Amino acid sequence: MMTLTFTPAEYAQLKKCDKRMARIMEELGEVSLAVNPRIFESLVNNIVGQQISMKAQETVWNRFLDRFGEITPEKIAEASLEDIQKLGISMRKATYIQRAALKVTQGHLDLDALAQASDDEVKLTLVSLDGIGEWTAEMLMIFTFGRKDILSYGDLAIRRGVMTLYGHKEITKERFARYKKRYSPCGTLASLYLWELSGERYQIKK
Repeated sequence: MMTLTFTPAEYAQLKKCDKRMARIMEELGEVSLAVNPRIFESLVNNIVGQQISMKAQETVWNRFLDRFGEITPEKIAEASLEDIQKLGISMRKATYIQRAALKVTQGHLDLDALAQASDDEVKLTLVSLDGIGEWTAEMLMIFTFGRKDILSYGDLAIRRGVMTLYGHKEITKERFARYKKRYSPCGTLASLYLWELSGERYQIKK
């Protein structure tokens, strides 16, 4: 694991753009975030965890680790779908995971090259994979790529944080986009405080 931290200038910039956010930032103090830079491992873990509880995800993930050790495209590509599925996931998820592994091992996808790509390019590549939607891509961009300007409309906790902070009963995509523009280029830092405000810590370290 690595730790994503933010500079004094980034804190100052986010505080300057919004008085209410600045107040919450003062109350909560500085934050940092645990980031797993192993892209393929994080990709598989995200697919495993879709639509199941965190406890169930942990149980299944431990089975993956027991079976494969290090989670690499080569090891997953060599396994049968049945071998992957019997670890406790659906055949659909097993198919998504193996297809991603095969794309990497066959040279159709260079995950390491994404580290140097723009945010838009990273998201476009990730959502092109079976089983990866926009929200999953954005979470990978935060928790794996350590991108600093990600504010996800698809994340319920972030939307709840925005509504709490500004007293909205609901948040439309258009209104959310205005906050996203306001926070940019410090969207990820804003996300951490909004998660904190909504009660979802997401591995935040104070």
